[in-house]
Amino acid sequence: MKTTQENIFSSKTLTYFLQLTDTMNYTQAAQILGITQPALTQQIKKLERTVGTALFYSVGKKLRLTDAGYIMLKTTHQIYDLLNDATDEIQQATSSTTGQINLGILASIETKVFEDFALDLYKDNPDLEVNFHMLTRKEIWESLENNRIDLAIMYLPDESIKNWKPYSSKKIISDDLLFIHHNPKFADKKKIRLKYVGDRPWVMYPEDYYLNQTLRETFKNQMVDFPQTAARYTMPEQILKFAINTHTNTALPKSFLLNLDLNKMTDDDIWVTEFDPKIRFDLKFVYRKNKNEIPRIGRFLSKFDDYLAKKDYLSRLAK
Repeated sequence: MKTTQENIFSSKTLTYFLQLTDTMNYTQAAQILGITQPALTQQIKKLERTVGTALFYSVGKKLRLTDAGYIMLKTTHQIYDLLNDATDEIQQATSSTTGQINLGILASIETKVFEDFALDLYKDNPDLEVNFHMLTRKEIWESLENNRIDLAIMYLPDESIKNWKPYSSKKIISDDLLFIHHNPKFADKKKIRLKYVGDRPWVMYPEDYYLNQTLRETFKNQMVDFPQTAARYTMPEQILKFAINTHTNTALPKSFLLNLDLNKMTDDDIWVTEFDPKIRFDLKFVYRKNKNEIPRIGRFLSKFDDYLAKKDYLSRLAK
């Protein structure tokens, strides 16, 4: 058996292999990885030489996994699972009040309640370090896969997520999108149907953001044309500011609007109305299975539940 360096499966090579299996496109994979396409091709060929057979083949312009490629993909996931399990097992021996907790938060989520909780938690746990990482959905899943974050905070359900086997989730709240508009005709209406919300352009989240995709799917299901878009921003504060100053429409989560008085933010008339039917989704913690058994993670989740109850947050959101 050969024992050359080429036969060693490096973490970099396996990461490149996983990224290529995700996109099935050398150009896209290389761009995401931040390397050149020839560099990616070289790493994949190195891996194929190591295993002694091709892992990919092409059908026209489409890339496909060979049988060996599927075996390699399954094995690579098993390797990462073993490493993550080992990390978790080591961490389980640590204290519940010391160490680090890394949160991966979807960039479009309003973070005030989490920031306030972190301040509250610090008072009794000064040796517990909580790190906030604002990430895209793709970055969150990559970070979970590689154990770079302990807990993800994100919107669900999401049909784009296929492999839930290694993960668990814990519900934080059920949330609704609310319609923000400047039309006095609907000022007294408690609910509004989608066919009436396109009277002016909208300011939106980016196209690949969950809430934008959720809106588009709802419009499609109701057979209503999607509104003209005037601008896109990643943060709800940015979206609201644009809507107020340009008299455009938008939709934002109820959880974000909960503590805001829109009438104090502008001299112009602005109203908030529920959609009919409601556009509802859940905000959840997502983590690798058994991660909540690590003392500091389990305690963090329990303390967060206590904090929401203390602040009466859930009942206020349900009104």
